[in-house]
Amino acid sequence: MMKRLRIGLIGSGYMGKAHAIAFKAANAVFPLSGELICEMLAEVTSELAEKKAQEFGFCRATGDWRELINDPDIDVVDICAPNYLHKEMALAAIAAGKHVYSEKPLALNSADALVMTEAAEQAGVKTLVGFNYSKNPTVQLAKEIIDSGEIGEVVHFRGTFNEDYLADARVPFSWRLKREFSGAGTLGDMGAHIINMANYLVAPITQVCADLQIVHQQRPMLEDANKIGTVENDDQVHMMVRFANGAIGTLESSRIAWGRKNGLWFEVTGTKGTLIYDQERLSELQLYTASDKSSRQGFRRILVGPEHPDYGHFCVSAGHGLGYNDMKAVEVRDLVEGILADRPMWPDFRAACHVNQVCDAVEQSYQEARWVTL
Repeated sequence: MMKRLRIGLIGSGYMGKAHAIAFKAANAVFPLSGELICEMLAEVTSELAEKKAQEFGFCRATGDWRELINDPDIDVVDICAPNYLHKEMALAAIAAGKHVYSEKPLALNSADALVMTEAAEQAGVKTLVGFNYSKNPTVQLAKEIIDSGEIGEVVHFRGTFNEDYLADARVPFSWRLKREFSGAGTLGDMGAHIINMANYLVAPITQVCADLQIVHQQRPMLEDANKIGTVENDDQVHMMVRFANGAIGTLESSRIAWGRKNGLWFEVTGTKGTLIYDQERLSELQLYTASDKSSRQGFRRILVGPEHPDYGHFCVSAGHGLGYNDMKAVEVRDLVEGILADRPMWPDFRAACHVNQVCDAVEQSYQEARWVTL
């Protein structure tokens, strides 16, 4: 009989819907080692859970996430709840012997992330964390080029992840602006993605020197615009970093950068060439190689196609491009194969814990005005 992997999804907001789309897409796009089943969805009320389960194609629904975790027909607990709930939910799932697929950041801080990591490793359950941008076929191609030595030894990484969803000071206060619920601000939300990307493409970050800033320190409350909420975490962050392989770099993130909608961008400089990538043009890669004769040197645009990693599963024609949800489908494929075919999964809790450690070091560096070694 075909193996079955039954998913329990907690949360049906922005990321919950992205995961649900990816579960359906992965079954159609990839030759999986088994059947992926959307078994149960949990939300804050039974009514909302029923509504979203019907919309997303889940078999069952519950208004109690603990019921989902303890259900014997659930193999994987998928956590798409707010950041402050990740630890409690993940530890409960691990205690129940479930594999865990969690959105980032893994936890509010590195101490909690380490507790979760060690619990999962001791229990022997599989874990995966939703740093989906590294799953893009274009980024996988960049990784191939770097690892093959085509641009030589990497000496510098420059990366950003900027958006403008809070650029307008009139945008109401939300849970993402309170440390109790969100932890760090743009550092943990989008900065975590560019940190993970740097770790993936270059080497683990070992030292940081950083600056943080809250630009819009107060925002109107959603329920009453005459009331004011005080913002408790960063609007923008930038940092100098040093990597384990000797490379250096700069990383930045902002949630108030007007005009930036999905502004994840990086430039990797090596001793023989340079790569440039822009998430808003996610199926293109810019490559410069010093080995070209001087009359032909310049950045060339590579359009990702079926000869590149994973792209061919989606489309047989080059240059047609992929989308955000396709990266999530690749991530889900890795989840299914990691569990059913017992393959390594990355980034797992251990890799995500390192991202939390970098984030903590960034805040320490800012507070103490110095370089911090992880």
